[in-house]
Amino acid sequence: MAEPIAGSVQLLPIPGLPELRPGDDLAGLLCESAPWLRDGDILVVTSKAVSKVEGRLLPVPADAEGRERARQQAVEAETVRVVAQRGATRIVVTPHGWVMAAAGVDASNLAPGEIALLPLDPDASALALCEAIADRAGVRVAVVISDTIGRTWRRGLTDVAIGVAGMAAVADLRGRLDTSGIPLLVTEIAIADEVAAAADLVKGKLSGVPAAVVRGLTPPKDDGQGSASLRRPTTEDMFALGTRDVVRTRRPANGFGREGVDEAVVRSAIEAALLATELTEGLEPLPDNPWRGTIDGADARAVRLLGQAAAVVVPVIPDAAEDEAITRLGMAISALLIQLHAEGFSASWLSPGQLGDLAPAHAPGGGRPHGLVVVGQIDR
Repeated sequence: MAEPIAGSVQLLPIPGLPELRPGDDLAGLLCESAPWLRDGDILVVTSKAVSKVEGRLLPVPADAEGRERARQQAVEAETVRVVAQRGATRIVVTPHGWVMAAAGVDASNLAPGEIALLPLDPDASALALCEAIADRAGVRVAVVISDTIGRTWRRGLTDVAIGVAGMAAVADLRGRLDTSGIPLLVTEIAIADEVAAAADLVKGKLSGVPAAVVRGLTPPKDDGQGSASLRRPTTEDMFALGTRDVVRTRRPANGFGREGVDEAVVRSAIEAALLATELTEGLEPLPDNPWRGTIDGADARAVRLLGQAAAVVVPVIPDAAEDEAITRLGMAISALLIQLHAEGFSASWLSPGQLGDLAPAHAPGGGRPHGLVVVGQIDR
C-alpha cells in the first residue's frame, strides 16, 4: 500500500466481512478483516451493521402488503414527532433526536422477511467498538456510526454520523481568524458528518462493504458529547415543520408531559395568532394554571387536560360582540393552536360545554370566556 503524501487523507474500505447476524462479534470481525488498523484511524461503520449485531431487526410478512404495513407500524413506533408527510412518506423525529425519513427504519441489505431499526444508542455502540478494538488489536481508533439521509433543498442522499466516539463530532472554529484576519462568528464544522460521507465513497450501497477507514485526518479532540453536538436545538430550528404539514401533523392533545412550558414562547404564539387574524386582544394567558392537579366534574377529557396543562389561555368574547368578532376569535384560537404546535407544544381548545362547571365565569380583563386553550409538552 502506497504511503499517502503529507496532509492527505486515505479512504480504505474493509471488505471480507460476513453477513452479520444478531450476537456476532463485530469488533472481532473488523479486526480480522482489517489487521492493518492503526492508532489515529477513524473507523466508519454503517448503522445497519450495528443494528444487525445488536438484534435491532423485526420480522415482517413476506407479501408486499403485509411487509409495508409492518414497516409503517415500525415507523410509527420509532417516531416522536412527525415533521412532514407526503402520502406514506414521513419525515419524523426519532427518539435519538434525529430528523429523518421513516425514522431510519430500513429494509435494504437484509434477509427477506426482516426490517431494521436504528441502534438504540449509537453513541454507546460507537464507544463499545472503540474499547473492544483497543482490547483486541491494541490500537486506538475513533468510531463513527453512519446512516444515509436526504438533505433539505438538495436532491440525492449522503451519509451522516448518528453515533460518535473517540473524537469530537463538531469542530468549533468560532472566534478564530480567517485568512483575511476576520473573526469567524458562526463556523462550526460537522467533521463527523464529513467523515461519514467520505467513507461512503468506498463503502457504497451495492458493494456489501459496511465499514471503511478514514486515515490521515486529525479530528478534534474527543469532547465526550458523542453525536449530541450535531443535533440542532429545537429553539434554533427554523424549519421544525414543513409548511404544508403544519395543520396536517397537528393532533388534539390526549395528555401532556410533566415538564413546564416557556411562558415567553406562549405569549409569542398568542401575538402571532392575533396578528394573523388582525386582532389586538382576545387571547389572555393565565400566569398560573388554577386547575393544575386533581379536579372533578365536567367532561372526562377536559378534566384530564386541565389537570395536566402547564399553561392556560382564555379566549375572550367582547361584551356585546357581533358575529364577525366571534368568528375572528375562532380564527385566532385555530391560529394559536397551530402556532403552539409549530413551537413544539401540544395544545387543545376545550369548549364551554366540555368544561361545564369548570368554565371560568369571567375573563381576566373583562368580557365572556369562550372555553379554554390548554397547553403542555407533548406526552411521550
